[in-house]
Amino acid sequence: MNAVQTYRYLAPSALGGGALALQTSGGPTPNPRFFRGFLTTPQAAAVGLLAVAEVARTRYHRPVDPASLDPVVTGSRDRLRFESFSGCCGVYARLDALPEGLDGDVVEHGTTNVDVNTPLREALSRVGGLDPLHMSVGPDDLTVSTMNGEVVEKKVPLPVRWLRGFAEVQVLAARFEPRAELSAAEAATFLRRLPKGGSRSVLWVVPAGRSLRLTSRPVPGAACLAGPSRLVALHPMLRFAKTLRVYGPTVRAGSAPLPSVWELDTGALRLSLTLSPEPYRGFSGEGAALTALAGDDVVDDAELVSALLSWDPTVDVDRLAGEAGIDADRVRGALAQLGTAGRVGYDVSEAAYFHRVMPYDAGRAERDNPRLVGARALLDAGAVQADGASATIRSGDQIYRVRLLPDGALTCTCPWWAKHRGQRGPCRHALAARMMVTNRVEERV
Repeated sequence: MNAVQTYRYLAPSALGGGALALQTSGGPTPNPRFFRGFLTTPQAAAVGLLAVAEVARTRYHRPVDPASLDPVVTGSRDRLRFESFSGCCGVYARLDALPEGLDGDVVEHGTTNVDVNTPLREALSRVGGLDPLHMSVGPDDLTVSTMNGEVVEKKVPLPVRWLRGFAEVQVLAARFEPRAELSAAEAATFLRRLPKGGSRSVLWVVPAGRSLRLTSRPVPGAACLAGPSRLVALHPMLRFAKTLRVYGPTVRAGSAPLPSVWELDTGALRLSLTLSPEPYRGFSGEGAALTALAGDDVVDDAELVSALLSWDPTVDVDRLAGEAGIDADRVRGALAQLGTAGRVGYDVSEAAYFHRVMPYDAGRAERDNPRLVGARALLDAGAVQADGASATIRSGDQIYRVRLLPDGALTCTCPWWAKHRGQRGPCRHALAARMMVTNRVEERV
């Protein structure tokens, strides 16, 4: 199923006339150009764009025919972002063209997704070290121009799984911290000695001198590497990179598989791959955003925060909290709600949120999250009875017990929780219990 975002294009994407031009949609003026100019490192930029497109056309779990090739492009004041998900939704790729990488101005803020078809792929693959790469990004077309001509691409529907993936990735990534940094030479050595054909294995990496050491078990300070072969999209970019950085959540002995970010930085560009916790798991089903979406005020907060979002490269949570008159936790919940429409992303390199210009649909969170719908139905039916650190939930003929753990997590006696052990977000019973406790606290306040 696809989500149709409405964008109007002046022309299809094109490559020609010695320049590369990309376009996004949105903005206050008719057919604005969000960016028009050159990329200062054309060959590296072309390789990075091809990597993002390659992820979009790949299914890493149970490979089949190529999937979609329609990266999302966002112009945001001083940079351009190109994003995609793999066909299995288990890998999220992003290329950030930073201020040092652009010779031009981002004069409007806008977002669109464009089809990277065969002519554009061929044109990008022919960009040499001294060839210019010109890009024009606007609401109605993506135009790419190089020495070999011009290519114009048309807008295509955005897959619904991508919207759900955007919502989950930004919540997960906001919990990440830097775990390791390698020089380009050490990164190349490490990536090339990863086990071949390891698309289904889950490994862990720990810093070891100037490089990384692989281990089969989680240990404190490690980062998870689920499906090592999924990092193959980084290889062509290695020759331009200065550093490889690894980000991830806190790992403890006995930790379950976790997501991670692997980022190559050239100084002008950053190419990152975010890997799901296990090769067969797509981000669209992780459930990380559910708790943030459960508050009673989250929809109203999202409407308020949406009106306050600027098109700065990063989103200042504390500034938004002050302007909106709500606390930072409620702002993060609002950002999660906006994330269900793809409006918000998270940049681990800058430890900050950023936003995309996409239509906000307040009802999408409910439609895309049946556990959230089920939790609200349980509350409306009076099926939840709280008792201190526990709760009893009646669901049909079944009775389940939810218990609050010392670390704030919830457990449940239902079969769904027994299968996933909290690794895919809360079950609807635990979510309903948390919502009841939260509502009671707010009522007392």
